Amino acid sequence: METSGSQKKRRVLFLCTGNSCRSQIAEALVNHYLGDRWEAFSAGTQPAGFVHSSTTNVLAEIGIHHHGRSKSVDQFIDQPFDLVITVCDDAAENCPVWLGKGKRVHISYPDPGQAPGGDEEKVAVARKVRERMLAEIIPLLADGY
Repeated sequence: METSGSQKKRRVLFLCTGNSCRSQIAEALVNHYLGDRWEAFSAGTQPAGFVHSSTTNVLAEIGIHHHGRSKSVDQFIDQPFDLVITVCDDAAENCPVWLGKGKRVHISYPDPGQAPGGDEEKVAVARKVRERMLAEIIPLLADGY
């Protein structure tokens, strides 16, 4: 895909364990706010097979209607990425070497799906993750990482 002019969009892959919360939030935020410059994808080392409701809830709160699905990192191995960002400690340990093209960075976020308590507590953690990603990942990529 191309942006205005003849510049190609840069590609970023967000990796997590289950690909049901953190990496999905990051993918949606980047595609929403930086979609003119970046194309974001997400995957998991052990895909959960679903996107957690707290993910879609906290994205909807800010007007993003995300219809992602949980995907395996295996389907992206042969694809080129400018940047690969692991967003949980487990994925960082399980993916010590990115076998595809792209620089690898690790930024750890708590897992909303594993938050103690009920749905309200999980949404509260997902909201904090979303806000941290807006403050950390969006500026990082907007500055042309």
